[in-house]
Amino acid sequence: MDPRPEEYAISTPQPAPELRFGVNYTPRRGWFHAWHDFDAENAREDLAQIAALGLDHVRVFHLWPLLQPNRTYIRPAAVDQLVRLVDLAAEVGLDVMVDGVQGHLSSFDFYPEWTRSWHHRNVFTDPEAVEAQANLLRTLGRALADRPNLIGLQLGNELNNLVEHNPVTAAEVDHYLDTLLTASREGLGTAGLVTHSAYDAAWYGDNHPFTPEASARKGDLTTVHPWVFSGDCARRYGPRSPQVHHLAEYGTELAKAYATDPARPVWVQETGAPEPHIPASDAPLFARETLLNAASCTNLWGVTWWCSHDVDRSLADYPELEYTLGLFDSQGKPKPIAETIEETITELNTLPLTPSPRESALILDCTPSTRSTSGPGGAFFEAWMTMRTEGARPAVVLAEHAGDAAYVAARGVTELINPE
Repeated sequence: MDPRPEEYAISTPQPAPELRFGVNYTPRRGWFHAWHDFDAENAREDLAQIAALGLDHVRVFHLWPLLQPNRTYIRPAAVDQLVRLVDLAAEVGLDVMVDGVQGHLSSFDFYPEWTRSWHHRNVFTDPEAVEAQANLLRTLGRALADRPNLIGLQLGNELNNLVEHNPVTAAEVDHYLDTLLTASREGLGTAGLVTHSAYDAAWYGDNHPFTPEASARKGDLTTVHPWVFSGDCARRYGPRSPQVHHLAEYGTELAKAYATDPARPVWVQETGAPEPHIPASDAPLFARETLLNAASCTNLWGVTWWCSHDVDRSLADYPELEYTLGLFDSQGKPKPIAETIEETITELNTLPLTPSPRESALILDCTPSTRSTSGPGGAFFEAWMTMRTEGARPAVVLAEHAGDAAYVAARGVTELINPE
């Protein structure tokens, strides 16, 4: 199969940067409820299956209510479970990214009782609630800092999913993120990355309080979660469309535009093939194209697939797409998409060349209230995808950066284009 050599610089060969390929770990038995009665042997089996695909890391999630059932009490046994999982991953050669404050996973919210009912506290703005989360992250950082296979500590999974029940302004989000990122670094010291994540509303949602600037300028790198159901992308354009196959690549380039550091890495931290948006028969092709196209971006840290194992259908009340997102089925058998990912990663790891800079860039001129122009169906998104479909490899530059010659040059851009 063609590994897209035309998208890589060939005039001055140089060693390719090490791309990381991993998976978001969803326990096969019991899903994340497995934390209630953690079984090391079950986890070891799951992790060995993941490592056998040639993946090099997992992202893991403990549940906030189990870690911190009281605002001033962090359960040592729950922290020990998390450390044990990191050690089990090391045994099979996997590095680990740990998400700390798990308030949202796969359509379910997980709040400790001290944030709910008549105790209700806004998790983003209540000073005591914010400090409690900071203490949790400090504690996790200290417990994990000496693990050699630790990639780093992330604040939590897509915390902006909690906005609906915790109204917050963009300025308040900035304070919240700064506070928790500082606490995480205090816990970890110099060990590992400190990051945060948000779902696609941060990039495409008009006036969403989690902003692209916060995603692209806070923490040690930028994480993106380019899901094909955001903006109804797959249904709008079709599961085999260029818009779908280039979505993770586009999300990476869009994220780079908002960074003030031209060399800031971007991590495609979640992408997957949810049915029926991506039919099972199309999933292997989608996976291959997504990986190849994302790998054509400079400053890509890596890609982490969602997710490792299907949700068992004995568990009730998940959206239908959640039951089939795994690389392995609920019995632990690898699916065709897993085999394709393994093959594609092998190809990418043998490419001797590094991606070339994108010399042409589309200028993105939007305000917080018109951010949707850069999402599926938006005028800017359409313009970028048209160029890409026609064979160009456009970068994205914000209008506010377009007049900064040094910044543009540092991005490797020689031609700025206003979208029609």
